[in-house]
Amino acid sequence: MSARVPRGDAGGYFRTKSVEQSIRDTEEPDHALNKSLSALDLTVFGVGVVIGTGIFVLTGQIARNTAGPAVALAFLAAGLVCALAALCYAEFASTVPVAGSAYTFAYASLGELPAWIIGWDLMLELALGCAVVAVGWSGYVRSLMDNVGWHLPARLSGGEADGVGFDLLAFVLVLVITGVLVAGMKLSARITSLIVAVKVGVVVLVIVAGAFFIEVDNWRPFVPPAEGTADRGSGLAAPLIQVMFGYEPTTFGVQGIFTAAAVVFFAFIGFDIVATAAEETRDPQRDVPRGLLGSLVVCTVLYVAVSLVVTGMEKYTRLTVDAPLADAFKATGHPFYAGLISFGAAVGLTTVCLILLLGQSRVFFAMSRDGLLPRTFSRVHPHYGTPYRSTVLLGVVVAVIAGFTSLSELAELVNIGTLFAFVVVAVGVVVLRHTRPDLPRAFRTPLVPALPIASVLASLWLMLNLPTETWLRFGAWMLVGTVIYFAYGRAHSRLGAAKDRAD
Repeated sequence: MSARVPRGDAGGYFRTKSVEQSIRDTEEPDHALNKSLSALDLTVFGVGVVIGTGIFVLTGQIARNTAGPAVALAFLAAGLVCALAALCYAEFASTVPVAGSAYTFAYASLGELPAWIIGWDLMLELALGCAVVAVGWSGYVRSLMDNVGWHLPARLSGGEADGVGFDLLAFVLVLVITGVLVAGMKLSARITSLIVAVKVGVVVLVIVAGAFFIEVDNWRPFVPPAEGTADRGSGLAAPLIQVMFGYEPTTFGVQGIFTAAAVVFFAFIGFDIVATAAEETRDPQRDVPRGLLGSLVVCTVLYVAVSLVVTGMEKYTRLTVDAPLADAFKATGHPFYAGLISFGAAVGLTTVCLILLLGQSRVFFAMSRDGLLPRTFSRVHPHYGTPYRSTVLLGVVVAVIAGFTSLSELAELVNIGTLFAFVVVAVGVVVLRHTRPDLPRAFRTPLVPALPIASVLASLWLMLNLPTETWLRFGAWMLVGTVIYFAYGRAHSRLGAAKDRAD
């Protein structure tokens, strides 16, 4: 029998898929992915998806509005939350080296319905994230084109013309990236490595150059006095914790650091995508933990360094909101670096889109292989060894979304989806330790259950600091997913069919 179905499993909703069966499924003809990635490839993927415009924009925005120079500590706090989650992901990915990340982990530990819910959640997070980033990339490229006198018509630039607006550049970017992903993981890794090398080089150059213009007085006070957040919004725009308990998060002060951490967490989104590539890694037991933790360390160091530079170059109260780091260089009389920052941001967003779409296609592939989505989408290309059908379908859908929608109001859904996945994975580690203590674990999360519990609490804290309307949108998406599961997924589940045959 392919799964352990505990007694009292309500209608099979919590039937688990054994780790052994998950691994056997990766060897099925026409449904097996090529193994071509190394620890370095995975680290590059992690850095490639995390380092984007956030490092050039978010650092200054949060310094001015929420934490002052202590934004560096906010990045450390957010990095710690991600590190707790990464240690949990590392155990799962080395124990169950199968495509699908949190979806696959939940199927092995919590059951089919929780797995479906987290898979549906991940598809929202990754698709929406890719579309939003593609629109941001389009804006940077149009700005660079304008500098040399090239202009796209308004109706093809995302702006409304006669009531219709289409972002041609965002649409084309997603389609090109889709083609690269279909052509193979190794090609994707090579292109990503080249682009990541360019953008990390730009970041390091900015840090080194900016260090020469730091004035220590700009860091005083490092933790500015606390202020209220009455202007942060009311009603559905207010953080959920404020609506539930009347607690009002503060800006600045010690509490402001943690309020800022809930915001700068956006900048870390995506490192967990490394786990979705476990099935395509040559030695996943060793390389996936290294890729997860290595990329997180690199990104945290770069974020902290940039935040110290931007608050040291310009007093946090004088930082601009739209392009704080670039404007800080302009204020010191060095506009060249401002242009370099725009170039680095445009280049960097290319890999962010690529890796988000990669992660989404692998989650979709894993759910399709299990029968919860149509099985045809889990077939791999006979030559490239990639899930080309799911990749093309999702690529076209995301391209259309990016072309017609700015999605700015929905961007925070990406956040809540990631944090929800962190909670599920942390809980799953504890459950699988209890239900399958016999499993060989190449990497073991330390201090179980204390560390996973800390990961759950930290993630929930950040989730509570998100707007109430984000929670409502997230709940609506989960409701739609639950309906689809009962209408299609449960009836076509391969795990359910195997149980019926066994009975």
